[in-house]
Amino acid sequence: MAYGGELAALLAACTWTGSSLAFAGATTRVGSVYVNVVRLFAAAVFLALTVFVMKIGTEISYAQLLFLSVSGLIGLVFGDAFLFKSYEYNSARISALVMSAAPALTAVMAYFIFHETLSVWAILGMAVTLGGITLVVLERKEKSDRHHPVSMKGVFYAFLGALGQAGGLIFAKNAFTMGPINGFYATLIRVLAAILVITPLHYFGGHFQHPIRVFAGNRRAFWFTMLGAVLGPFLGVTLSLVSISLTSLAIAATLMALVPILMLPAVWILFREHLTWRAVLGAFVAVAGVAILFLR
Repeated sequence: MAYGGELAALLAACTWTGSSLAFAGATTRVGSVYVNVVRLFAAAVFLALTVFVMKIGTEISYAQLLFLSVSGLIGLVFGDAFLFKSYEYNSARISALVMSAAPALTAVMAYFIFHETLSVWAILGMAVTLGGITLVVLERKEKSDRHHPVSMKGVFYAFLGALGQAGGLIFAKNAFTMGPINGFYATLIRVLAAILVITPLHYFGGHFQHPIRVFAGNRRAFWFTMLGAVLGPFLGVTLSLVSISLTSLAIAATLMALVPILMLPAVWILFREHLTWRAVLGAFVAVAGVAILFLR
């Protein structure tokens, strides 16, 4: 399918936009730790049922299993943990801006590891897209930013989050270069690896003790978490793996970074949030960059 990888990356960004809104609604009610862990358990159930019902082949090499497991640890545990940590020091706006470095980091890693090279048009498309994303992220100011200086520690944590996201894609790409793997099964392996590490860490750390009681006391948070799990770790992550198996890592990472752009119509429709001309301009610039990537 022509542009199959690019389309999968765009769909991943769309599903992650929905999951971000759902997880935000759940987190404000029960906290990030419970949402983070339960979303992975829910995704694992959905993925396992999908693999079983669709009779998806599960035969992969030990090396592929190892690369996918490490990918899950780096992306879903290391990367997400530092991203959430950055929120303690800076606003989501600043953290999102730093996370925009993920496509560039991915491109550099892909060049040295897989010798992936990009055409001039591809580089131009990536630059225009990321420029539009930066315009939107910088425009969405929060009141807290006006009174608190940017924390370099928070910036460092967000950069580690971006590095984790890029590293997770690199290790997953390694697995796909060794042979064909179904996206749902690959995602299941990544999620299970993350669960095996993140659950005991939070449980013995005293942060994840009574999930049933917590969610029973807030049913809306539970359903928000389930919705986010379907859109995020289940569909979104699977689509991201399909994307990197069909197109270059740098282009896939750039298209998947469009979440701040896709957030604009969502918050305008759902929350009637006012959109400034600069944010709208940034959205148009990002869309122009996407067009260049497809027409290159």
